[in-house]
Amino acid sequence: MKLKALAILLATATPLLAQISGDYLEVRTCDVYTGSCFANAEMGLTGKEAILVWSVRDGKWKNTALAGMKVIAVVKTEETLGDVRYQPRSGKAVLVVDAKASSEQREALLDLARSLSGKLISEVTSVKSVDIESSLGTCDKAAACAQVKAGNLIEISTRCFGDKDHLCGNESTFYPPLTEVNRAYPAFTEIATFKGTGLNVTFEATGQRSAFLASFSR
Repeated sequence: MKLKALAILLATATPLLAQISGDYLEVRTCDVYTGSCFANAEMGLTGKEAILVWSVRDGKWKNTALAGMKVIAVVKTEETLGDVRYQPRSGKAVLVVDAKASSEQREALLDLARSLSGKLISEVTSVKSVDIESSLGTCDKAAACAQVKAGNLIEISTRCFGDKDHLCGNESTFYPPLTEVNRAYPAFTEIATFKGTGLNVTFEATGQRSAFLASFSR
């Protein structure tokens, strides 16, 4: 009887387990860890672009194994990417897929990015396949250090905050992450660039408190 009860418990628990999990990096062109005076000064003027990186550690999506694969969404909106819970935003996106992915994995990664982005992506203007190198969450304590390079299209470097990064002494996590994630840490963006096509804009953000490092699971 005990074995039968255990089998039933495992069977009912299986749907609760995440089918896919990994690391997440988000960088915007406006500060996310800041004081209200800084945020209000940027509202409507900047912060209309973002780069979202998903690096899969384990699992499957659409019955396709994706462990070790990566996908990136570069998003451009018409307004500042603020708190999407109260100011819903959606825009155009270029999706960048790991060049190592098979055709089946490529389709699964594209679907994963669209699904995890929620309403943020209203239109995919271009899909690019390039080599993606990434190291996410390498700081011992705050897990805020990251390095990402996707061909000649994208380069990102973040680090943990230092004493000199607190400008007004009233900073907080003013905006939450753009997608549903776990254990998000704000981070300092040393550089974040997009030099590709598909959005009618390229951008470079340097020296901003504009990034999040986190994990994701579905």
